[in-house]
Amino acid sequence: MASLLELKEIFRNADAVCFDVDSTVIREEGIDELAKFCGVGDAVAEMTRRAMGGSVTFKAALTARLGLIRPSWEQVQKLISEHPPQLTPGIRELVSRLHQRGIPVFLISGGFQSIVEHVALQVNIPAANVFANRLKFYFNGEYAGFDETRPTAESGGKGKVISHLKEQFHFKKVVMIGDGATDMEACPPADCFIGFGGNVIRKQVKEKAKWYITHFDELLKELEER
Repeated sequence: MASLLELKEIFRNADAVCFDVDSTVIREEGIDELAKFCGVGDAVAEMTRRAMGGSVTFKAALTARLGLIRPSWEQVQKLISEHPPQLTPGIRELVSRLHQRGIPVFLISGGFQSIVEHVALQVNIPAANVFANRLKFYFNGEYAGFDETRPTAESGGKGKVISHLKEQFHFKKVVMIGDGATDMEACPPADCFIGFGGNVIRKQVKEKAKWYITHFDELLKELEER
């Protein structure tokens, strides 16, 4: 197991940095915001709590929650325009600094492509660097399910995306940053995991992560010290 000093060295010399989105790059959980907007917030929040407990697979939990929300295309667009996701303080500066150093940045999320692409735009990450779940709609805009073939729709999906990135771009050192257990589980194949507790602290992640931060300024400082 790498020491904290070794993890910091990997971060400073990373070939790519991957971020989770909900409660990491943005302050909220996208699916809970969508549920509130569609009038089923409490019921879905309860399902999310059960899913976090690990008693059901990620795909089963996602299917059940979306089956309750049944968001239309119009509702998703309205959510983005009327209640845009709130960026976590410091994320814009951190992504900008990584880009200045020529380090590609990726967003890997169990959330929804249309919402995550909107977030990517705010921090100058190309849409091609977004890996998230795609909602499906009928021609009249009604909810028609989600693309179950995407790796992010499965338990362990974030690790699959990182393996794919390493294979495709020959990255040797990949960093994963996130608040949740699914982010921590993506290391390996990621070479370094940084737990983030700036929006919500997940006890299990805080206890197990070798490197745990509560503000992105801590990572900006690491990059400046080199």
